Amino acid sequence: MSQTNPKTHASLWVQRFEPLIPRGGRVLDLACGFGRNAIYLASLGHRVLALDRDISELPSVRNITGIQADLEDGNPWPLKGRQFDGIVVCNYLFRPLFPRIIDSLSDDSVLIYETFAAGNEQFGRPQKQDFLLQPGELLEAFGKFLEVVAYEYGTVKTPKPAVVERIVVARLKCAASAGVPPLLPD
Repeated sequence: MSQTNPKTHASLWVQRFEPLIPRGGRVLDLACGFGRNAIYLASLGHRVLALDRDISELPSVRNITGIQADLEDGNPWPLKGRQFDGIVVCNYLFRPLFPRIIDSLSDDSVLIYETFAAGNEQFGRPQKQDFLLQPGELLEAFGKFLEVVAYEYGTVKTPKPAVVERIVVARLKCAASAGVPPLLPD
């Protein structure tokens, strides 16, 4: 699949690691935006929950359910008690959600995460440090609780020049409850 328009084509990182999501699995596309990854995942037979603060641009597609929620407004996690076979997060960073994301992974599931990192300032937005990962930050946040499958940090040229950090981690059934910190109450 071509990656010429980042608003309409699924992330290459998501495309590369989607086969790790169980066939027909329940997938959360967190901060889905226009739904580019949700559409791709649904086209492969996954049942996708696409969550964003504005889902008005999310197309009506079979196997996609949209949920509108602002994840940063202090309200309780809107998916409490729900678990997913796969979680996809692209171009979104709100660090307080990291424990919620871990808790929302079912046994034998995978998290595919990619967003901007320090150094991206030279290419444009985002530029604020609050919205840029530090080198190794995803490894620190997820790697000590989940099995690291793949990790990259560096400059990419497509779909546009940027500095990114990305990780794929898996929750294996035998390790599902080992070492994961409890969540704070909602």
